Amino acid sequence: MAFDGTIALIGCGRLGSAIVEGWLAKGAVDPKRLIIISPSDKPATTAAKAAGARINPPFSELAEVGAVVLGVKPAKWREASDPLLEALSATAAIVSVMAGVRAGSLSELFGDRPIVRAMPTTGVASGQGVAAVWSATQAARAIAHDLFEPLADVIDLNEEAQMDVATAVAGSGPAYVHAFTRALAAGGQAAGLDEASALRLARGAVRSAASAGADETLDALIARVASPGGTTEAGLRALNAADALDKAVGAAVTAALKRARELAGDQPSGDDIGR
Repeated sequence: MAFDGTIALIGCGRLGSAIVEGWLAKGAVDPKRLIIISPSDKPATTAAKAAGARINPPFSELAEVGAVVLGVKPAKWREASDPLLEALSATAAIVSVMAGVRAGSLSELFGDRPIVRAMPTTGVASGQGVAAVWSATQAARAIAHDLFEPLADVIDLNEEAQMDVATAVAGSGPAYVHAFTRALAAGGQAAGLDEASALRLARGAVRSAASAGADETLDALIARVASPGGTTEAGLRALNAADALDKAVGAAVTAALKRARELAGDQPSGDDIGR
């Protein structure tokens, strides 16, 4: 079910814009009950305003807000949040979609207001996202589900520390897939395809893979394409020679996880980073 209260989105960058686009496209939020605080105009804010949303209204209007979605850059969240505090209801839920900012840090500023952390992917813009959610309270989790279930596959995490891992896997993952697609296209071009054809084929391959049903294991899906002794099997062996693919992807997740912890001010040991 969709959230039926007034929502304030603070920050409308790439992720914030994707969330707004998804809400509007899916009818998940009544635009007349949407407030967006953004220092600059974006296509998403323009579309939301045309649909009835309020863009940068007087802070006094925040008194009616039931959920605040914090989508600003992690380094700027205190600066962006401070001016709002006096206007917010004491019961307004704080929904952070920022990487690395801990619930404890949010509570230092927002006090006893319910806190929930969520990490949606930009696929929420088309209703095809995935979102990891964590909160210490079930009521706050429920609010995040109401906000994101119309747009994403919502996954509840048991511990807040897992949010950093979710960020490294799902939050950053689409960029990894795009990087792989670019490399696949480059391989096709190097083997004789023109640039446009190679790119269309590579993107089509990724799109086809993503359309596979979720009821089959990944090993089964690979086996469906990779016939024994065939071209795909030969390609897979080259792709993961000496576990090169597994190691590269593992290193990407580890690096993103380390950065998420740095943003939070954590200083884990080398052993901790790989967990």
